[in-house]
Amino acid sequence: MPRSGAEARRRLREAALELYLERGYDGTTTAEIAARAGVNERTFFRHFPDKREVLFDGEADLRTAVVEAMAAAPDGLGPLDVLKHAFREARHIPESTRPFAEPRLQIIAATPALRERDLAKGASMAEAMAEALRKRGVPERPAILAARAGWAAFHEALQAWIDDPSQSLDAHLVQSFDDLRAL
Repeated sequence: MPRSGAEARRRLREAALELYLERGYDGTTTAEIAARAGVNERTFFRHFPDKREVLFDGEADLRTAVVEAMAAAPDGLGPLDVLKHAFREARHIPESTRPFAEPRLQIIAATPALRERDLAKGASMAEAMAEALRKRGVPERPAILAARAGWAAFHEALQAWIDDPSQSLDAHLVQSFDDLRAL
């Protein structure tokens, strides 16, 4: 039985991934996830509001880290450079959960409801980034466009890092933003 909240959360996340890969997302219940993790179902719901959110654990931390890094970015940077700086500063979050990343993406790709949820989370993240850019004086439309393009570049870098772990996430981020700028 996990003794700490962080340990229970980690075990719940691992159990959910295992079960989703074995049985599919739709074929897995929260009770089964809790049992596999060695906790009761109430403990599951203390950590996650539903079984979808297990796959999006850390999203709020990433949003906070990126928005804070955007606010702290050096003056004089253009919107894409602010975003690149912020994602590089926040890269420790996906790096700390790398074993979770690849199966998570597989499960989301195989489940339409999760793809929809992923898109909604991405739109919310892009809006938070656009707001951070507006606070830096970027006009509305360019802020929204830069935030959406920056989020796409971040996702491309994450996928490239999963596909090619011989390079660091930082190297993939730099390449992704360089590619975006080259377009």
